Amino acid sequence: MFSTGQLIFAALFLIVFIAIISFSYKKDKKLHKKNYKGVLWILVSFVTFIIILFLIKYFLKN
Repeated sequence: MFSTGQLIFAALFLIVFIAIISFSYKKDKKLHKKNYKGVLWILVSFVTFIIILFLIKYFLKN
């Protein structure tokens, strides 16, 4: 389906892409901690809201 050259290129591209992404994340880690301090609470409240909606749907259906 794919030639040997295409598979080698895909593997090398994947390795380099993951390396660059991880390097960029490590470089910006301090900045992310400073700018996105309360994001975890927003995620928790959003997930809680979705669970409440599913519970309301379940109990109103029965």
